Amino acid sequence: MAGRGAVPEVIWARPERTGRGPRPAYTRADIAAAAVRIADAQGLDAVSMRHVAAELGCGTMSLYNYVPRKEELHELMVDAVSAEHELWEPSGDWRADMLRVAHQTRALLHRHPWMPRLMSPVYGFSPHALRYIEHCLACLDPLEASYGTKIELVAMLNGVVTTYVRNELDTAERVRSLPWSEDEENAVRIAYLGSRIASGAYPRMAAAFTEDPGPVDLEAVFRRALERVLDAFAPREPG
Repeated sequence: MAGRGAVPEVIWARPERTGRGPRPAYTRADIAAAAVRIADAQGLDAVSMRHVAAELGCGTMSLYNYVPRKEELHELMVDAVSAEHELWEPSGDWRADMLRVAHQTRALLHRHPWMPRLMSPVYGFSPHALRYIEHCLACLDPLEASYGTKIELVAMLNGVVTTYVRNELDTAERVRSLPWSEDEENAVRIAYLGSRIASGAYPRMAAAFTEDPGPVDLEAVFRRALERVLDAFAPREPG
C-alpha cells in the first residue's frame, strides 16, 4: 500500500535518474536489458532488484535510484521487448499487414515466454509501445472505421495472440514435466476419450469426431482465429 501523501506517476515522465550526484552509471535501457536477460534465462520470477543489480555489477540499493519500484522494472522490460517489433511501410492491404503484425507478435512472445504474464494495458503506453500502436493504426488507414474502433481491433488481435501463445507455452511446459513421452500420454487420453464417445452419451461429440478425423492443423487454427477477429470489423467479400 502506498504511503500517505504518495501520488501516482509515470516512469517515462521522470528524468532517467532522480536526485543529485555524479552522472548515472547506467541507463534505463541497460537495466531493462539486464532484467530481460534474466527473465529469458530463468523466468520472470527470477527477476528481482537484487538479481538485476548483481547482473549489472552494482549494489541493490543504488538500483532504486534508477527504478524505485519493481512494477516500473517490469514496465521497462515490456518497453525493451516492444522495441523488437518490426515497423514497416504499410502495404495498403490492412488485413495482410495486421496478420503480419499478429504473426510477428506471436514470434516475439515465444522468444520471451515470460511476456504474456506482463501483457497489460497498464504497460501499453511506453515509448516503444506507443510507436507500435501508431504503426498498427497506420496499417489500418485503409479501413473505414473510427480510431476508437481501430484501437479496439488492435487490442482484440493482441488478446487472441497472447491467449494462443500462453496456451502453447503452458502445453510445452506440461509436456516437459511429464514422466513419460508425449505420445504415451496422448495415447492414453485418446483411448479414454474414445471409450466415452463410444458409450453413446455424447452423440454430438461423436458426430464431430467422425466428421473430420484427421489431425488438427494448429497453424491453420491460429490463422482462422486471426481472420475471424478481422472479419468482425470488416467482413471479406465473397469470392
